[in-house]
Amino acid sequence: MTATHSAPSLPSSASSPAAPSAGTADGLPGRRRGRLPFSAWHLLLAPLCLLFAVPLIWLVLSSVMSDAEINRFPPALWPSGIHLDGYRYVVGNAMFPRWFANSLIVSVTAVVSNLVLGALGGYAFARMRFAGSKLLLGMMLATMAIPFQLTMIPTFLVMKRMGLIDTLGALIVPSLVTPFAVSLLRQFFLSLPRELEEAAWLDGCSRLRVLFRIVLPLSRPALSTVAVLTFLTTWNDLSWPLIAINHDTQYTLQLGLTTFQGQHHTRWSAVMAGNVLTVLPVLLAFLAAQKTFIQSITSSGLKG
Repeated sequence: MTATHSAPSLPSSASSPAAPSAGTADGLPGRRRGRLPFSAWHLLLAPLCLLFAVPLIWLVLSSVMSDAEINRFPPALWPSGIHLDGYRYVVGNAMFPRWFANSLIVSVTAVVSNLVLGALGGYAFARMRFAGSKLLLGMMLATMAIPFQLTMIPTFLVMKRMGLIDTLGALIVPSLVTPFAVSLLRQFFLSLPRELEEAAWLDGCSRLRVLFRIVLPLSRPALSTVAVLTFLTTWNDLSWPLIAINHDTQYTLQLGLTTFQGQHHTRWSAVMAGNVLTVLPVLLAFLAAQKTFIQSITSSGLKG
């Protein structure tokens, strides 16, 4: 009998190349562990956000300082204590609630009218073809390039002929509809599929019903953008109320705050507190519509 000899078995480490460890997996998880838990863009955006927030932070801090701290040189960076004299002066002013109500009436009316009239005009330019439509659209868009300083005198004369000077109507009528609202809504309507409207027409819907039942519910991002920007522009407007309003009972909030600044003495704590109360509604309006506002800016339209 011949003895058979088996070849000696090689160690497993020598028979096959070394497998990568589970912790490294070709080095990918190892590199992932070394990555930042956030995007690298945050390293740039965070300082920029802080830079843009500095004026707002300074405004809030100054509103709780005393007049002596605000007027001190070099200025104090942090209040020695919380002084609410400025807020008491503003809230205790008998005309402040009236100014706030006037600004709210003008701004809300402008927002509602721009949403309604801007939607009607934008839909007409987007879906209807009539004689001179392109010419009218071009003329309307051209007015956006005209500065307010060139139109304030003709606007004042028109408001005077209408008997609206020194009334809230002089602030409301010129802001009932803006070319920006019409053009923005028109562009958004063009991105919507026509098939939805054609199906509604086959079901017997009129154009107005299609607009209010189908098109506008799909246009909430654009409507939110128009509402926020219109409210922001109207609420912060000072130039036109300064020209059209003379009596303090018709002052808006921005115009009323100028009365806190005198020729020889200015209550800076009251000015800062009034500005905080003025910025607060705008900030809340933007935060409420932030999601749809950003969606409208970044949206590329729907495709059917």
